[in-house]
Amino acid sequence: MLDELPRPHRVPKGEYERAQGTLRVDLINAQFELRNRDFPVIVLVAGDDRVAVNESVQLLHDWMDARFLVTRVFTEPTEEERQRPLFWRYWRALPARGKVGVHVGSWAAAVVRDRLERHLDAGAFAGRLAHIRQFEAELVADGALLLKFWLHLDRKALERRIRRFPGADDEAWQVEKSDRQMLRRYGETMALVEDMLAATHTAQAPWLAIPDGNKRHRNLALATALRDALARHLRERRRRRAATPPTRPPVPDALARVDLSRRYATAAGYDRMRKRWQAELGRLTRQARDSGISSVLVFEGWDAAGKGGAIRRLTRAMSVRDYRVVPVGVPTDEENRYHYLWRFWRHLPGAGQMLIFDRSWYGRVLVERVEGFARPDEWERAYQEIADFESQLVEHGIRLCKFWLHIDEEEQLRRFEARQQTEYKKYKITAEDFRNREQWQPYVEAVNEMVARTSTRQAPWTLVPANDKRWARVQVLKTVCTALAQ
Repeated sequence: MLDELPRPHRVPKGEYERAQGTLRVDLINAQFELRNRDFPVIVLVAGDDRVAVNESVQLLHDWMDARFLVTRVFTEPTEEERQRPLFWRYWRALPARGKVGVHVGSWAAAVVRDRLERHLDAGAFAGRLAHIRQFEAELVADGALLLKFWLHLDRKALERRIRRFPGADDEAWQVEKSDRQMLRRYGETMALVEDMLAATHTAQAPWLAIPDGNKRHRNLALATALRDALARHLRERRRRRAATPPTRPPVPDALARVDLSRRYATAAGYDRMRKRWQAELGRLTRQARDSGISSVLVFEGWDAAGKGGAIRRLTRAMSVRDYRVVPVGVPTDEENRYHYLWRFWRHLPGAGQMLIFDRSWYGRVLVERVEGFARPDEWERAYQEIADFESQLVEHGIRLCKFWLHIDEEEQLRRFEARQQTEYKKYKITAEDFRNREQWQPYVEAVNEMVARTSTRQAPWTLVPANDKRWARVQVLKTVCTALAQ
């Protein structure tokens, strides 16, 4: 791609000033129209020309309204970022719908740097590139406009720059140590850049490579591409149509195989097993804290299946500093301004911590699917999005446990009625809960497909018989202990 770039042509000053005036007006107008629209704009500016990257970002701040630009420069990860999966830092930096985010370097420069410095072998490099493609596809499918610019400086031009500024005090800042390192390893670096560009250049998120050498030409090329793409996206989003998901093959009835007759015969037998596994959990979480091993627990299940009770039996065995429980409900106004996975990425735990989700990202393929809150194309593509998300957690070393607490319709009705008669539980039951029972079969179908498509070797589902709450609680404790002991 870079070898085929034409040489930048010289742009006369008068022509540049006329084009600049038009571009600035167009960009400001598009930016203000964007403020009331339902998608974000992500501008990734990277390249082997460090000076050109800095100047291009400054150009965007000069020609657009900087109050509505969110610029992030991604250098070496901080200690907080290293404690979490790599893409945590990129998800947290995403702009909200209606805003423009400028990412400097970001995931594109990072994967080249990590391979160049031997932090990634060939297999890990290919895996990172696959995660990048999936990440970009998720953003675009959610409506984002993603623009990726690679600014290229050939070897001779880099040599001229370094010779021009040998180290004078007032100009030395224009040549950094990284520029000299780039020159020494230019061929190796460019080979990796070409591999990265080829692997992540897709129809949905193409790269635009811009040759450096003429600042006016570069500025006009970048600003024109941004203006035209933004104008086109504003038009197309007005007339978008939801894609129809493909016909899905039948899936196994996993829920039918759950043995709901499992129970403890006596309270004493339950208490003995509960105390045993709680003691083990307490020991393992202290060990995980000292070793820096993080864990994420996901609880899904029918209303009144006992998720809260199972979570409480876990947390009673741990120090409060070692865990955090995140109850997941209807997205807030802020959360609705981002991709649906954003609110889960932002909560990921630091080293040695346990994060417990009481309901989770699986709402996209469960309640949002059944109740019609997500379009068919949205929940259909969520299976792959979720699989990639979870694979990144596991690759980072996070212990991931996913529980579906299963009860039958009769047991659910009995618990609903009991809640109505229990003073401190009345708040947990509403008319909506009874209405949802009418959707039992659609939920069964959704759960079975969820299990079939997202239960992987790395992140399997644990289907817990929960007609007997005591049995369910001990099974959850045992499963978590087994995961932490690995």
